This record gives sequence, C-alpha cells and structure tokens, in this order.
Amino acid sequence: MFSSINTELEHSTSSLQMLNSYGVEQISIEDAAGMIRSGDNVYVGGNAASPQTFLTFLAKRKNELRNVSVFHMLLMGNDPFGENTERDHLRHVSFFVGNAVRKAIQFHSADYIPVFLSEIPSLFYKDIIPIDIVYVMVSPPNEEGYVSLGVDCTASKAATERGKVVIAQINQNMPFVYGEALIPLSKLNYIVEHSESLCELEKPEIGEIEQKIAQIISPLIEDGSTLQLGIGGIPNAIMSALDGKKDLGVHTEMFSDGLMEMIQKGVITNNKKTVHHGLSIATFILGSKALYEFVHHNKRIKLLPSDATNNPFLISQNDKMISINSAIEVDLSGQVCSDSIGTQIYSGFGGQLDFVRGASASKGGKAIIALPSMTKNGKYSRIVPTLKQGAGVVTTRADIRYIATEYGIVSLMGKTLRQRAEALISISHPNFRNELEEWFRISNQSHQSKEEL
Repeated sequence: MFSSINTELEHSTSSLQMLNSYGVEQISIEDAAGMIRSGDNVYVGGNAASPQTFLTFLAKRKNELRNVSVFHMLLMGNDPFGENTERDHLRHVSFFVGNAVRKAIQFHSADYIPVFLSEIPSLFYKDIIPIDIVYVMVSPPNEEGYVSLGVDCTASKAATERGKVVIAQINQNMPFVYGEALIPLSKLNYIVEHSESLCELEKPEIGEIEQKIAQIISPLIEDGSTLQLGIGGIPNAIMSALDGKKDLGVHTEMFSDGLMEMIQKGVITNNKKTVHHGLSIATFILGSKALYEFVHHNKRIKLLPSDATNNPFLISQNDKMISINSAIEVDLSGQVCSDSIGTQIYSGFGGQLDFVRGASASKGGKAIIALPSMTKNGKYSRIVPTLKQGAGVVTTRADIRYIATEYGIVSLMGKTLRQRAEALISISHPNFRNELEEWFRISNQSHQSKEEL
C-alpha cells in the first residue's frame, strides 16, 4: 500500500536482519494464536487496527480454551467468535461497542465495560485489568528501530507497556504515524510478519436534517477554534459547512477523512492552537485508504494515548475549544443518554464527557450535543420527558451546555428545570411538542398536589 515504506526497507538493512539485531523472535500468526492459554487476559488493537486474521485463528481454538477474555476498543470487521460463543470459553470484553460485537453483548456472550476513554489506560497501569498477552498491528520499523502503532494509539500504548508478553504484527499496510505511537523493537517479545488490509469506515451520507443542524452550529465556531468531532453524519455535515473559516485546529479522538479534507482546503491550519501549536492531535485514525496514506510519515499529525487526548485539563488549555458529540436521547432536564437504548448497550461512554468538561472549561470554548429531533422512522421523539427505563446517563444535566437539533440550538447553562424544559421543547420536532408540553404541565401539577398534601 505504501510505496514509501517499501523504499525505506530497501535502503536499510532487511527487516529480518533488523529484528534479529534487537533479539526479537519471529513467529507465525497461527503460533501467536497458539500462545493463548486458558484464563488469559488478552488485549488486541481496535478501530482500524482490529487484527482480523489473528482473531480468526484464535476463534478456531475457542472450544479448547476456557475463561479467555479479549479486551479491545471498537472492534471493526466481522466477529470471528460468533454471537453465541459460550462466554466461559472465549469472550470479547469491549470498552466501546460497535456492529461487530453489539449482538453478542446483547445476547450476553460478550461483555462491555462502561468507562471514560480518558481512564482506559489507567486500568492497565494500575493493574485493575492485568494483561497477559498483547497483540497489536504495527508499521514496519524505521531505521532507528521503532515501529508505529499507526492508526490506533488509544489504549494500545498502555497495554504494550504493561502486558507480560507483547506480540506485534508487522503490517506493510500500516502507516507510520508519529507522537506517542512509537514503540522500540527492544520492547517487543515476538514479531509476526503478516500484511492485511486495514479496516475502513465509509463516510456516512449527509441528509437534509444533518445539513440543517450543521448550518445551525456553524456560526458558533469562530475562526481560530480547535475542534473535537466524532463519528456520524452530523460531524461530517458540520465539517462540510466550515468552508471559509480560518485557522481552525484539531484536538480530537478520531482523525477522519473530513478533517483531512479540511486540512487540504486550508481551513484547518492549527496555527492558532494554544496547545500543540501547528499539530493535529488525535488518539486514533479511522476512514479510507486515502486517509491512511495521508497520515503516513505526516509530521503535522500526532497520536497520543487517550489519557492524554481526553484529559479534560489538557483539552481546556486549547482556547475556543469546540466539542460536538451526539446522543440517543435527551430528557427535558438535560440528561444525555448516548450509550444505550434502555437497558440494551448500543455504543459506549467514549470521550463525550471528557470533552464536554474540557471544552466547557476552555477560554471561549463551547460544548455541543447535536442530534436529530426524532428517530429515522419518525415514530419517536429524541427529546423525551424522561430517559427510557434502564438508560444510562453519559453527560449529566449539570455538565450540559448546548443542545442542537434541526430546529435550533439552546444553551441550558444556568437555566432552571422549567426553563430547560421550555428550551428543549422549542427545538423538538413539531409533531411531538404538544405531547411534551402536556407531560410537563401534568408533571408540574402532580408536584403541586403532593406539596398540598
């Protein structure tokens, strides 16, 4: 994939000679899967660096293993374990849930850990979750004897530093990305040389609703602002609506195709950033092959572990920090549910609250939750009287600042419960406003009657 990587290797000692000089033993990918023992805690890279081939080999051993936990971030691609794998043999333990393991978690054949993205590395550093085997995909080594974690630094750096045995799969398709994603060969126990395609994420379609929300939010983003944007149609629509803005910066979790395009247009320069001046900062990269080529040996893009990128104090040091995140539903008091539909886990905590708090504390910063006013089928409002039974609160009503739908944007900061309800009803879908107003009226009458008793 990367001709520059192949050129580098041709002009240096062969990768085999380099690995031997650092005393790193080479094994096959099948042998790597064979190293897993019953009772092991295994960490594998996630997001675009999800090691599909290794997991496929490991899945073949599921009946001979017991109580093996495979920890990871968002797992992409297909799940070779299967939705109905017996959990006491081989099970996923996910810090963020996506399509690959969502059904398995709902069927209770996989597990989910609710945790802020900023705190995941500490689970390894503090031995709250001890790791026996680490398996990560990396770039070919450079002449200085370093490999790069490439597109996923989220918790992989911490895992490689704390794992008892570290196995790195050298993948010719993995870009060499800078920052804290670099690992010296001397820190690796085993090397697997095997190339496979990185997982890709198609750009979501941008519909009329997403475009309206983007047009509403765009005026709040001043020249010189630093951005955090997540996954989905709304963030992509917002990026498309920022043409003409000047000197925007990036401090985010996911570096995407949309951010790449804004850099190529000259909208993002990072020249006004107050922290990491001139650099785009992220913790993982997820998108197209073109994106992976763009970040390869690009010294203006640096990956940091999530305990750095998502540290609210560090986030707040960026003046005019803008965080834009989504939600499944928001209740009339301002509570935001982003990880579950009732009791069913849908995604995860991620870094939403990390960035809400960081942006809120930033000089000139703004924390925005953006969502369509109703579900795609039009049956349900996404601004609701109360969250569904069992739904999780990701961002509390005390943390919330701005809420945006295609019908407007409101600030809840400093507002009473009554004022919040009125503000949120004003940006709800017209089909549901009467229903929301009636619920709020009856709710207030009920409270008054109880006071009289």
